[in-house]
Amino acid sequence: MAITPIDIQQHRFKNRPFGYDKSGVDHFLELVSEEMERLYKVNQGLKEELAHTRAALEEMRGREVMLKETLLTAQKMTDDLKNNARREGEIIVSDAQLRAERIVRDADERRIQLINDIQEIKRQKISFETSLRALVEGHMRLLDLEVVTLQRGEAKELRYDEGLPFEDGLREADDGDLLELEDN
Repeated sequence: MAITPIDIQQHRFKNRPFGYDKSGVDHFLELVSEEMERLYKVNQGLKEELAHTRAALEEMRGREVMLKETLLTAQKMTDDLKNNARREGEIIVSDAQLRAERIVRDADERRIQLINDIQEIKRQKISFETSLRALVEGHMRLLDLEVVTLQRGEAKELRYDEGLPFEDGLREADDGDLLELEDN
């Protein structure tokens, strides 16, 4: 039987000429003792359960702290990785831009060099054409020339500094005679 504090306060022992009924008091004390023992066991059980719960709570708090630290560390690592990736991306883009600028600059320099080479080749072509034209015209003049007939004796008297005998169509020999050019 469960005894409540109100039961203890309201319990009345039978009066006897010399005090309370001893068997009634003993019986009540036995009931109170049993109830106190039961309550003590329940109390001890609750204390143990509370201790286990507190230990589990502390363990959970420790885990929570560890999880928070792990999450913060993971967040920091993620942020660091993002920042590193962003920096690497910026470096790659900068490097690519520098390479692109270098390629464009090299291409421009090559274009200028090719233009200069083309101009030089055109100049050489014009020079070559001019030289070739002069050579062809000279050969054409030679082909159009009339052959000069010289007598054997007269050929020995011609000197190198006098020029060629077929210049101007007629030429004077050393003795003052005119040489005639023959037609082929």
